Amino acid sequence: MFLLILIGSAAGYVAWSLVCLEINYKRASAMGIPLVRIPIDPLNFLWQVVEPNLWPALDFLRLPLPASTLYMRRGWFFADKAESHVRYGPIWATVTPRGIHVQVSDPEANHAIFTRRGDFVRPYHTYQLLEVYGPCISTADNANWARHRKVLAAPFNENIMNFVWNESLRQTRQMIEYWTTSESTRSFIPSVAQDTRTLSLNVLAATGFRRSVDFQGSSSGAVETEAGTFSYRDALQIVLDNVILLMVVPPRYLTNSWLPKSLLRLGKAAADFKMHMVRMLDEETSSLNRGEKGAGGIMTSFVRALDAHNKDDGSRGPKGMSVEEIFGNIFVINFAGHDTTANTLAFTMLLLAAFPEVQEWVAEEVRVVTANLDNEQWEYATLFPELKRCRAVLLETLRLFPPIMNLPKISNEQPQTLTVEGRTVVVPPVTWIYPCIIAAQTNSQHWPDPLAWKPSRWIKGGEETQPETLITPAKATYFPWSDGPQNCPGVRFSQVEFVAVLACLLRKHRLQAQTLPGESGEKLRERIMGVVEDCDAQMLLRMKDPNRIRLDCVRAKES
Repeated sequence: MFLLILIGSAAGYVAWSLVCLEINYKRASAMGIPLVRIPIDPLNFLWQVVEPNLWPALDFLRLPLPASTLYMRRGWFFADKAESHVRYGPIWATVTPRGIHVQVSDPEANHAIFTRRGDFVRPYHTYQLLEVYGPCISTADNANWARHRKVLAAPFNENIMNFVWNESLRQTRQMIEYWTTSESTRSFIPSVAQDTRTLSLNVLAATGFRRSVDFQGSSSGAVETEAGTFSYRDALQIVLDNVILLMVVPPRYLTNSWLPKSLLRLGKAAADFKMHMVRMLDEETSSLNRGEKGAGGIMTSFVRALDAHNKDDGSRGPKGMSVEEIFGNIFVINFAGHDTTANTLAFTMLLLAAFPEVQEWVAEEVRVVTANLDNEQWEYATLFPELKRCRAVLLETLRLFPPIMNLPKISNEQPQTLTVEGRTVVVPPVTWIYPCIIAAQTNSQHWPDPLAWKPSRWIKGGEETQPETLITPAKATYFPWSDGPQNCPGVRFSQVEFVAVLACLLRKHRLQAQTLPGESGEKLRERIMGVVEDCDAQMLLRMKDPNRIRLDCVRAKES
């Protein structure tokens, strides 16, 4: 009897799904754009749980699956690049039993989506999992987003970039020392990806929260202090390494003594990180209350926002930030600001090893710009604007390997029009719409040889009468930091950090990949690119196993 009920329920669900699919297909047909039916919505929670383990099994069995199943895979955007947009056009949609998902690569349409944020709304409700420590800018609705943005954008100004520059140089010098110091236990860099995460975390901790620590290589693990707590850096590192678990299981449930030691360690790190946030907030509050200038950085901005919140009578809407919002934003700044830069650096390190000629091209600029200055004498205001090739490497890496593949929006409760290649498309109310970053940035209409990593494409000039300058891409053909009024507030921060790291590294050193027996240079490059292209996008795009390539950091011959 139970089996019959189960079979009947499953048959009923399938039938209902098919009915909903056809209803949505009819709605979508009114747009007059190419449509692709897929039987399961990628946002279905059960599917998101099952899907990561299902595809490896299906791939192993080599079953003849319909081509449309590509769009049911998590992170399909990276594998697809612009292929579907070439096949279907600059705007098309997948239709599921749950809804309509419009994919857009047309520059004019994407620019309109970004600028009309009241018509195309950020789906903040889908980011609720980021509230590990409290509400944050990523989960704020349109009414509260500007309030969060005002507080967060204030410290990310030109005044702190000199500090970002100097701290990035300091961390890179220490990382190079670790990479080039011989140890009997290793003959290569143990984990470039882990080391770039550590470097990026340290720069953000020092700049934003005045928690400056020395670089520790990937062979060093987190340890508790004499007081039995993790340091700020170690607690945050453990939290970020286990961020997906913490988004599903709140930290308060990871303190039961019967849990495995690994989960208890995570629970303790999560609690210690909150303790450090409380302490930083109290210290900065006390400092400002005494009339002192404060430490500067993000915490100073947060304390002032908390003061505005506490004094707010609510007559004109909320002001400033509550304590919970401060903690929530500290976490999301570290999560988004740290991992995005760290992953980009990791991609770059392997790409440089695959293309040694690019290393020499960048190093040539660094030698000319820095002349005979010692690294400690490098000044941000003088050198950063001149290191155009370093920035070109960043821009090109983000073109092919953006941290996120698209920026989902939802049309509001009214039909919305978009102009695509001269014709008008009417998007139904409450429809998912995706300005596709990776498709726009690998479209051959805007990017010649779009899948090749060529930092030199960003540079024009170079003759004696015409100095090198960076090109400006056509509108909405390049937007790894988003676009419009809701773009990333940390754009400059990430650029300064990246350029400082790259310039410091290539001034006197080079990255080399260890070859396999009998492996030619071309085969080595192919192997490196195979690792670089083997990515997943569970939260942010990252290489699955970058440690398959063993890198050495060696002294440059001319240095």
